[in-house]
Amino acid sequence: MDTRESRTPEEKKQHLMEERLPEDFAHPQPDADQPEARRPAKGVHWLVLGVAILVGIVVITLLLSRLVD
Repeated sequence: MDTRESRTPEEKKQHLMEERLPEDFAHPQPDADQPEARRPAKGVHWLVLGVAILVGIVVITLLLSRLVD
């Protein structure tokens, strides 16, 4: 993130032009300044699947323990 206070006139003009242009929702493109936005998430779907299975096992175990008692 750029936290500089002062900008050159060219940077100010570029910033204003970017702010005035509407966002293209039909063809979204990651910013060139954000290379992490171009990379697909690795392993996140496996984490979500693992947590969902773990929660399912805990819920089934709790339900079965209440039925037995």
